[in-house]
Order: sequence, then structure tokens, then C-alpha cells
Amino acid sequence: MGKARMKRRQDSGDRTSKSRAEVARPRDSQQTRIICVVLVVIVIASYWRAGSLSFTRFDDDIYITHNKWVRNGLTVRGVIWAFTTGHASNWHPLTWLSHQADWELFGENPRGHHLGNVLLHAVNTLLLFLLLNRITGFVWRSAFVAALFAVHPLHVESVAWVVERKDVLSTLFWMLTTLAYIDYARGPNRQQYFLVIMLYILGLMAKPMLVSLPLVLMMLDWWPLQRHWQSASNRSSIATFFRASIIEKLPLFILAAMSCVITFIVQREGGAMKPLDAIPAGQRIANAMTAYVGYIVKMILPSGLAVFYPHPGNTLPVWKVVSSAIVIVMMTISAVVGGRRRPYLAVGWFWYIVTLIPVIGIVQVGNQAMADRYTYIPLIGLFLIIAFGIPDIVYSLGGEYLHEAGKLRARLLAGSAFAVIIVLMICTYIQVGYWRDTITLFRRALQVTSRNALAHNNLGRALYDEGKPREALKHYRAALRIDPTYVDAHYNLGIYYAERREYDRAIAEYKKALKHNPRHALSHNNLGVVLGEQGKLDDAIAHYRQALKISPEYADAQYNLALTLMNKGDLKKAASEFKKTLRLIPDHWDSCYYLAQTLSYLGKRSEAIFYYREAAQLRPDYALGHYNLGTALHQKGLTDEAAYEYERALELDPNLVPAHSNLGLILTQRGLLDKAIEHYRQALSIDPSFKPAQDNLAQALLMKKRAAKSWPNR
Repeated sequence: MGKARMKRRQDSGDRTSKSRAEVARPRDSQQTRIICVVLVVIVIASYWRAGSLSFTRFDDDIYITHNKWVRNGLTVRGVIWAFTTGHASNWHPLTWLSHQADWELFGENPRGHHLGNVLLHAVNTLLLFLLLNRITGFVWRSAFVAALFAVHPLHVESVAWVVERKDVLSTLFWMLTTLAYIDYARGPNRQQYFLVIMLYILGLMAKPMLVSLPLVLMMLDWWPLQRHWQSASNRSSIATFFRASIIEKLPLFILAAMSCVITFIVQREGGAMKPLDAIPAGQRIANAMTAYVGYIVKMILPSGLAVFYPHPGNTLPVWKVVSSAIVIVMMTISAVVGGRRRPYLAVGWFWYIVTLIPVIGIVQVGNQAMADRYTYIPLIGLFLIIAFGIPDIVYSLGGEYLHEAGKLRARLLAGSAFAVIIVLMICTYIQVGYWRDTITLFRRALQVTSRNALAHNNLGRALYDEGKPREALKHYRAALRIDPTYVDAHYNLGIYYAERREYDRAIAEYKKALKHNPRHALSHNNLGVVLGEQGKLDDAIAHYRQALKISPEYADAQYNLALTLMNKGDLKKAASEFKKTLRLIPDHWDSCYYLAQTLSYLGKRSEAIFYYREAAQLRPDYALGHYNLGTALHQKGLTDEAAYEYERALELDPNLVPAHSNLGLILTQRGLLDKAIEHYRQALSIDPSFKPAQDNLAQALLMKKRAAKSWPNR
């Protein structure tokens, strides 16, 4: 009896997953090529508007448009930075290199950056189809999973947001690693396993989301690869199978653990990770339960999607948390029980659960309750259940009519799948449009969410940049009504008041920001600027130094510190700080120019000349820069070069009185008195009170008179 039951269970599983012999049959390559073309077409159609999207002020500035290491393109120093930085609270060097490459190719034009994401998404779609087709043998079911992945609106955030290059790039390596693993599983050898490890490392260097991949590979061992299937027919052999699978993937687990440690350190140091006292463990678990179910709801009904969903804190209703937990438990039990006959149920469900663990909010990073981008890989598990489960249900329906109409059932399934894909394509096309610019993006977020302080703040900043400060002010205040401790809103409000010279109110807002986050380097810097405007130079210097202690590469704070020290008269320290600024930004004209001035005041003329020349190269159309370079050269006794710089300054600004006067001096020394007198007179016609020109003109006229008197005697 026991053997008979085991045999029936084995046969049932084979009908669902196909036998190894059937999986190994050659595929219709022409059919596969047609499906690949169709998948690419639906990606292009869904994301057609991606090329017209702009950069947003939601991390695109931090990652790309205001990031000097990205804007410099691919350089040796940039590559070193990519592998050593924790900028934006992440360590993902491969992602940084891809952004640098984009800037090298497309510069400030966002079109190329966006289309790069679309291209990677299309490639991921193709790889997903080829992968599933290869390991399951179900061509159309695999195609449907890939199509859902290609056009589901929940994936728009990962594709349309340039910053989420890390999503599409890391998923590329997820797919490549899995494909390499399939080859290894069918013919294990060291070379193939080494390839798996290398691809996995590259994926982790694009985004640490791949830490769950080793567990997914174990699931694929069970189904559809069916490794050790015959030996896993009882509890002891199943345990043996899992032990063997874990040992086999131990190097991958070690790499995943290392990635987790690096990510934890970088995010903690960057301030992205929320401490337990900010969001207690109970609230995190409650939100995680509702998020798991919330993602499923949004997968089925993808409406009301937003770039940011505020964390509910302690406001979640108990009934919602309890019902979500019950749903998860019931679905888990169903997956385990149903997975005995239909293993794709267990694999698909645990794929979804496991791959969401790093971002479900138990370890809270940021202030969001959930995020559409987090579903990019996890939804594949649910898509598997849909693509394999619905046909199984349809084909298992009773009734004479259906048994006699297999073609009708196939057409019904195909028509339904086609309709679903078309509807999702339309939804995705519309959702992409909300990413047109920052204002559109956050207006939409405010329409579909409530009490969204971040959306108010970011919309306010975008409106401010568009020259609409009054509208911006309303949104800053709305953000602070929702969350009085919101640091960025206080900071932006400080900017609003500072630019209107309401310094006391600006100082109050910056201090509120620092009260809630003493490590907010931007507020320290801007507070220093306002204090400097009030003449409180020592206080300003203290805040600049604090900003640099928090963020040593903060170039604006470094420059402001140097400039304030120069204005205070502490020239030696100012020169040192200007040099530090130039190490951070080698082409920073202001630092070159003011460093040259500072060195000139210190009597270091040779060094001053060097930096004046650098400044002139960076800004060749600045007349005063050429004049000051000429003055330094003149003081050094290099009169020919000085004369050239004075002439260049006068070409750019003919009304530059000191340049006329100093050039006249050099011409006088050369004995060209008429030309010298002409320049002195031009200087005095512009500014009759300019005493050096008056004195030099008198001296030149006297010299000319003496020369005229002595001429007859020669």
C-alpha cells in the first residue's frame, strides 16, 4: 500500500513538472526566437516614453547629476572611488561604474541613462524566459512568466528611475548566475562552479539584493531541476538532500554573508539604517506582515502606485496585521501541502517570501513602508504560480464538454493571457508617464497616498527650483505638520528663509534640523553660511568643520571654510583649506582663484602665478583673473608676460582701469611713452579719480618733455 501511494504521488508530480527526458527534448528554435522578439516588442511598447523622462530630484542628483565621480566619467580615480566608497549608504561598485559609463556616453542628457535601464530590463526579460524554458520545458508558461515580468506596473520604478540601475543590473547577473548554475547542475565541474561564483560576485557588486540567490538555487534544485529527486522520497532522504545542497552552495552563502556585513556597515555609517528606538521591532514586524500581503494585492490590482509609501509606525490597525499574518500562514501551509503534487507552488511561494526578506523592513532602511522596486525579483515567484497553476486548474476541470475540447481550453488560456498582458502594458505605459519629472512624480504620490511628508517636501523643493517659492513653502509646512521632526523639510525651509535674507528664521530652521539629526552635514554647512553673512565668522568656521567631520568629502563645506578663513585674515590656514578643496574638485575655479590671491598676499608669488594660470585656463573669459595674473607676473619682474595678460584683460573688459594703468607702466619702462600716455588717459577717462594713473601720466608727460628738450642738443 505504501509503495502504491508513493508511485501515485511520483506520477502526479511528473505530470506537472515533466519528466527529465521530456525536459531534455530539443526546443523549437524558431518558436523561441519569435517569442523573444515579441517580449522585446512589448517591453519597448510599454516603456516607449522612458526616453523622454528627465532626471528627478529624488536621489538622481545624489547618484548622478551632482556626483563629481560620476560626472567625470570612467577614470582611474573614479574606478578606485567606486570600489572604496559608501556614498548614498550603499556599496555597489559595478552600479557606479555603469553610471560613469553612461555619463561618458550621454553626459547630461537623461535619455541615454533611461534607455540603458530599459535595455537591461529587456535583456532580463529574455534571460528569464530562456532560463525557465530551459529548466521546465514549458515554452508558453515560461513565456507568460517573462511577459508578466516585462510589463507589470510594479516594475516601472526599477526601470524608469535612473537610480534603480542597481535593480536591473543586479538582476542581469542574477539570471546569468542561475543559467551558469543550471549548466553546473547538469554536469558538475570546477570550472563551471567557478563561473557561478564569479557571476554571483558581480551581482552582489551591483546590489546586495542577491544575498537570497543561494536559497533560490536550492529551491530550483527541488523543482524544476529535480536534483536527487529519486532519493528524496522520505523525510530522511529529503534532509540529506538539503544538507548536500547547502554544503554545495557554502561558498555562495559565505559571499552572501560578507555582502550582508558590508551593507550593514555602510548603511549604518551612512545613517540610512533606522535604530530600534526609531521604529520598534513590533512595528517592523507588523509592517512586514502587511507589506507581504500588500505586494500581492498590488500585483493583482496595480493601482495607486507611488514612488514612496510612508511607514505607518504604530498606526496600523490590529485587524489588518492579524489578517495579513493569517493570510501568510494559510498560503504557506497551502504551498507546502500543495507542493507535494505541484512543486511549483512551494518554489514560487518561498521564492517570493525569501527574496523579499532583505527589504521587507525587519532591518529598516529609510522611512518607507514598502516600495514597488523591491518586487522586481520577488514577483517572479508569484508569476510562476500563476503561469503554472492556472493551466493546471483549467486542464483538471471536470465536465464532458471540456474533456472533448482541449483546443478550446488552450485558446481560452491564450486569450486570457493575451488580455492580461495588454491591460498590464497599458497600465505600465501610464505609470511610466508619472516619472516624467519630479513635480509630476510627487504630485502623483500625494494623490494616491496620505500623510506623505516626503512627497510634500520633495515636491516643495522641485517647485522651488522651478521658481515657485510660495507653492514650495506650503508643501514644506505641510510636511512639517505631518512630521515635525522631518530634517529635510526644516533644512529646505532654512534655504527658503536664507535666500530672502531672513537670517534669524533660517538659523532657527537649520538648528531644528540639527536637533533632530546632529549629523546632518548640509545643515551645518548652510548654518555656517548664514552665520558668516551675519559676521559671526568663528561660529561659521565651527559649523563648516563639523560638516567636514561628518562628511570629509563635502566640497562645498571645504570651500566655504577656506573662504571664511581668508575673509577672517587667517591666510595660511585659508591656503591650506583651498588646497584641500582642489584635491576634492581639481577644476574648481573659485578655489584656484582665491588660493592664488591668498598666496599672493602671503608673498608666495611663484605659487600664486601657478594657481592664477590654472584659474585662467578654467575661466579664460574672466578679465580680472588675467589682470591679477598680470600683476603677479609684473611683481615677479616678468614684464613681457605681464603685458600680455594686461592686454588680454583689456580685450575682455576695456574699462578695467588698473589694467590700463599697469600696462602703461610697462610701456613707460620700454620707452613707449606715447602708448603709455594713451593708456593712462583711457584709465582717467573712465575714472578721473584713479590716483596711480594720475601720477603715472604726470611722470610720463614729464619724461616726454625732458626727452623733447634734450633732442636738439643731440
